[in-house]
Amino acid sequence: MGNQNYQPKLKVCGLAHRSQIQELQKSGVDFLGFIFYPKSPRYVLNHLNLEQISEIKHLGKVGVFVNEDVAIVSDITKQAHLNYIQLHGDENIEYILNLKKLLPETQIIKVFRIGQEVNTEVLKSKISEFETYADLLLFDTDSKAYGGTGETFNWSVLDQLDLQKPYLLSGGISSENIASIESFKTKPFALDINSKFENSPGDKNLDKIQEFINLIRKQKNPKGML
Repeated sequence: MGNQNYQPKLKVCGLAHRSQIQELQKSGVDFLGFIFYPKSPRYVLNHLNLEQISEIKHLGKVGVFVNEDVAIVSDITKQAHLNYIQLHGDENIEYILNLKKLLPETQIIKVFRIGQEVNTEVLKSKISEFETYADLLLFDTDSKAYGGTGETFNWSVLDQLDLQKPYLLSGGISSENIASIESFKTKPFALDINSKFENSPGDKNLDKIQEFINLIRKQKNPKGML
């Protein structure tokens, strides 16, 4: 299957339950995504408080925000001990600069939401503006709900981009389409999974996630902890 040497990192987003987070830590998931968007069905503060999130010992804790006030993002990041901030809304470069002043040690992931019909030149221009300021990029399927669609976008557009920064891929990723991801010219640094691996919003299907981990890490004899 594809490139046997390619083993992307894995981000599981939309986490809400401590027991599931602990199991994912044991299985070696690289990034744990917590959604701080109150309109999301996976809004983490409906299930965990900031102190509980701060107690999770992991170097890849990602806070997902959508057009939130910079001061609030900074406050939550400090209280929850987040390592990454994922900007999933319409945040501009000035916003990122203000955030970096407040949180110089925190990595910024800038999301680009891609619809089924995309102007590649416009997208290239937008990306080149942000690459200087963001630490990582993330490409997701466009939706009014800001993610969690379970649907892919036209991935062929990614091979037309000349990216200077590593990127995460999100939107409809599953065991069924991992082979096509492995054929990309510029492969994702990490895969971001969410709704395809849930029983219901925020309640992850740990068996499916472990199967996916075994698949992307090319483990023929799984030794998963789940």
